This record gives sequence, C-alpha cells and structure tokens, in this order.
Amino acid sequence: MNKIKEFFEFEKNNTDLRTEVIAGFTTFATMAYLIAVVPGMLSKGGLPFSAAMTVTIVMTVLTTLAMAFYTNRPFVLGPGLGSVAIFSFTLLGDGVPLSIASGIVFISGAIFMAVSFLGIRDFIVRVIPHSIKVSVGVGIGLFIALLGLKQAGIVIANPSKNVLNLGDLSSAKALMSMVGFFLVMFFVAQKTRGGIILAILITTAISIPFGLAKVPESLFAMPGSMEGMLFEIDILGALDPKYLPFLLAFFIPDFFSTLGTLLGVGSQAGYLDKNGNLPGIEKNFHVDSCATTFGSFFSCPVLTTYLESSAGVEAGGRTGFTAVVTAILFLFTLFLSPLATMIPTVATAPVLIYIGFSMMSSMKKVNYDDITEYFPAFICVAMTIFSFNSGNGIAAAMVVYAFLKIVTGRMKEDHWSVYAIALAMIYYFSVVASH
Repeated sequence: MNKIKEFFEFEKNNTDLRTEVIAGFTTFATMAYLIAVVPGMLSKGGLPFSAAMTVTIVMTVLTTLAMAFYTNRPFVLGPGLGSVAIFSFTLLGDGVPLSIASGIVFISGAIFMAVSFLGIRDFIVRVIPHSIKVSVGVGIGLFIALLGLKQAGIVIANPSKNVLNLGDLSSAKALMSMVGFFLVMFFVAQKTRGGIILAILITTAISIPFGLAKVPESLFAMPGSMEGMLFEIDILGALDPKYLPFLLAFFIPDFFSTLGTLLGVGSQAGYLDKNGNLPGIEKNFHVDSCATTFGSFFSCPVLTTYLESSAGVEAGGRTGFTAVVTAILFLFTLFLSPLATMIPTVATAPVLIYIGFSMMSSMKKVNYDDITEYFPAFICVAMTIFSFNSGNGIAAAMVVYAFLKIVTGRMKEDHWSVYAIALAMIYYFSVVASH
C-alpha cells in the first residue's frame, strides 16, 4: 500500500487510497454501458459480438493503464462512439473491407501521434476552421441518434417513397425502447451515478417477459477469441484519397474532443495553471494518440479519453490510481460475456439516441452572425445525416467554407492548407460521383 501511495503521489495530490478506489468505481459505473453498446454496434457491421466485446474491453483496459502509469491522471480511455458508428455503419456497412477501415484508423492515429510528439498541437488548432471542429461532432451525434432510432424501430425506412417514416410505436420493440429512453433521461436528469448502465439493466430485465431478451444459462464464460479482428489491417490501401474524408472524420473529433475533455476534467480536478493550461498535457496526448494507433491492429475504432472520467474526479479521484481501479473492474467484465450478450437492442438503442442528441449542444459555439462560419456548420450536419455518411458532411463543409472565405475576400484569415483540403474534397466528390 505504501508503494502505491508513493508511486501515485497520494499526499502531493491531497488524496487517499479509499477515495481513489471509490472514484475508480464511480468512473466505471458511468462508463460500463460501453461493454454492451460498442460490441453491439460493431456486430451490426458484421463483426462477431464476442470478439468485438473482447477487443473493446482489452483495449479499454490496456490504454487506461497506460494513461494511469504514464501520466498519473484519473483519465480513462475507450472506443469513441462516434468513431464506432463511422467504422461499423459507414465503412463496413458500405462494403469497405475491415482491413481498410482499420488502416484508416491507423493513419488517423499516426497523424495524431505526429501532432502530439512533434508539439504542433497549437498549429492544428489554428488550421482546422472553428465551425468545422464544432459541427463534425454534432453531425456524428445526429448520425448516432438516427442509428438508435432505427434500431429501436421508432424510425423505419420506406422503400416505396425512399424516405424515413415513423415506425409502429405500438410494437413491443418500440414501446420497450421508449421505456429505456425515458429511464435514461430520468437517471441523467437525477444525476444518478451509473444511471445509463442502470437504465440498460432495468430495460433488459423488463424485456425478458416480452421475449425481447433471454436469460443465459450461465453468467460467466471465458473471453471470446479476437480471431477475425486481430491484425486485419491494410495501411497502404487506406491511403487511397477517396478515404480522406473518413480520415478527417476520425482525426478531428478525436483530437478536439480529447483536448476539450482534458481541459474540462483537468479544470474540475484543479490541475490547470493560472493561464488555463494543463501542465503535462503532452503526456496525455501521447497516450491518447498511441492508443488509437495501437488499437487499429485489433480492428478497434478510435480510442479516446472519455468525458465520463469527470465522474471519478467529482468523487475525489486525483491520481492515476483511479484509472487503475476502473481498468481492473473492466477486466473482470471479460468473463461476463453471457450477461452482455443477453442485453437486447431495445436496451442499448435508447443510449445511442440520448448520447447522439446530447452531442448537439456544441452548436451553441458557432458564430451565427457570420455566414462563412454558420453555413458550413449547417452543411456539415445536414449532409452527414441526409447522406448517412459523416465523410460527406465534412467534405461538403470544407468546400463550402473555402468558397465562402474566397468570395467574401477573407481568404487570408485561414492557413493555405484549408484550401488544399477543400481541393482534395472536390476530388473526393468526383470519385464518389464516378462510382
């Protein structure tokens, strides 16, 4: 115990073992939903649920431990739901090989590593237009919400009219999904720790009598094999220019959500200096970027620092030992795969709906008095959801942004690389149009 206290500097950070353990349990409770949600989303893209669950947990554990020991911060990592949606539904769903999808994740991580280790973070912050930074996450959020609504049976496709319609709300599937959604809303509104996973468990239990969920014969089992996901990667194939929008769709949210999470949670923990900077933030970026690159060899979507880490900080966690406790708890869940597989779609779809819509709050940061800012943001969101493709949203937004800056005589406001990216996006659309 003394070695643990010394290594994690409990006295320096004004904390103790009991507080750190409680904080670790708290963070785990708020993040545990990813055990069911992430593998479920990946399985929709054709990956085996058991393999996806093993990869999700193993990557979460390893990268969180790396963050804990390298930075001594209570930050926990896991697959970002936005990247999981793009990886599974957009790429794999559109027939892109798993190896190519993993290759795109690798390149995204490699770029993030270069940004992190070469100290050009501030340059990237300046280069990417503010409206694009904000709207990418919002577009992906609506994309996630639509996936949840479709899985819940609340929104369905109408092939005869080529539109989306309201589903049969009287069906058991839709009704149970709505029950799950209001449970999520109730627990979130009440600020209940672990409320999302609690809503999932209650919805699952209620679903059993209706035949929407089945109790497994055993609650414990050995972890599923990662076969079919391990080393399925084609980096050279992912370098095709037509995949550039998806590369941006992975990199931009990962980079800026990580930056926002680190500063936000860091402020909550009292880490920031008088200038609002987080001392040692480079180390956090090192881990986050390496995690994404490393995870790509396991066909794992972008690994990112979870905002839910703030729950552990709120509970008093101040050191990496909080993250260690969370990682250990996730490790135990490797042997609970039967329990995870019994969780029905009606229990996880409401989580996607809630998380997706909650991501829209970022739009308040857009400057609505400047057409060169708000219009590209709207384009990004609209094209993402209307074309069911986040890559299209980013590509269209970059082209419109560059055009508006040029025609308003404000081209010099941005770095030349913005216009180079816009040209690349035009090429992307020419490739899409030719297929």
